[in-house]
Amino acid sequence: MEQRLVGRSGLSVSRVGLGTMTWGRDTSAEEAAAQLAMFADAGGTLVDTADVYSGGDAERLLGRLLRDGVPRAQVVVATKAVLTPYGPRTRDASRRGLIAALDASLARLGLDEVDLWQLHAFDPEVPLEETLAAVDTAVSTGRTIYAGVCNYTGWQLAAAGVWQRAAAGRAPLVAAQVEYSLLARDAEREILAAAEHVGAGVLAWSPLGRGVLTGKYRTGIPADSRAATPHFADFVQPYLNDRCRRVVESVTTAAEGLGVSPLSVALSWVRDQPGVAAAIVGARDRAQLSGVLQAEDLTLPVEIREALDDVSAVDQS
Repeated sequence: MEQRLVGRSGLSVSRVGLGTMTWGRDTSAEEAAAQLAMFADAGGTLVDTADVYSGGDAERLLGRLLRDGVPRAQVVVATKAVLTPYGPRTRDASRRGLIAALDASLARLGLDEVDLWQLHAFDPEVPLEETLAAVDTAVSTGRTIYAGVCNYTGWQLAAAGVWQRAAAGRAPLVAAQVEYSLLARDAEREILAAAEHVGAGVLAWSPLGRGVLTGKYRTGIPADSRAATPHFADFVQPYLNDRCRRVVESVTTAAEGLGVSPLSVALSWVRDQPGVAAAIVGARDRAQLSGVLQAEDLTLPVEIREALDDVSAVDQS
């Protein structure tokens, strides 16, 4: 699998990352182990997790697999902090909260350091300077090698990124993770430009439009799909509308013409967008992961890319 540098940094990752949001809940330990081995065998390196995934069990499971399965040196471990869904606040980007969260992540992972630590969301109740000082501490003490943010708006990313690069000794933000797909192109309004300005590489989460771009929902909601589960139904529902159906039909038509799957078309489109370092996919099972890995061989023809650009375009005003 092709490896790319993340933004203006020396961090190299596979251009497709393996997401672990369902590990420890919908994805069993056995299935996760098989997926990680398959991903690593294909040359995949970036594995993305978070302290809140499955209440911490995703990190615990990943840590166990790195000890007993795929060697740690072959994996770029990325995790996150800030979200606190079970506390008095839904977010905590204070210095105290962040360092405590990172230390807890390291304990669950069984690691002394992670490769990439990301702020999962912006916390408007904490001064940005305090949040970023915690990032500097995390890097300077060796708890993480690189730092990034997730789900920031354009101005939040620009403010944070410029602050971090304004003085010697501060840890630059090298990655900006954001939802980006043919069904979710709002990142093109400001975030992609902000990321380029501050030197951050874009990590696209849900590049398959929360699974909708695979075409699985064209005739209804399959019983084994995420939209059929109580904890993911609301996550998928926003993309089951007429506009999204038109995009899915265009993706399907392109796939039929190229002799590949709709998954491959949708993933290739976002993976090769300017500024994108990697597209992060959370596979339901090994069969779906196999389809993800097959997309490595596909580069979309210019005319198909332009047609998909047109049918999925968002209002830039």
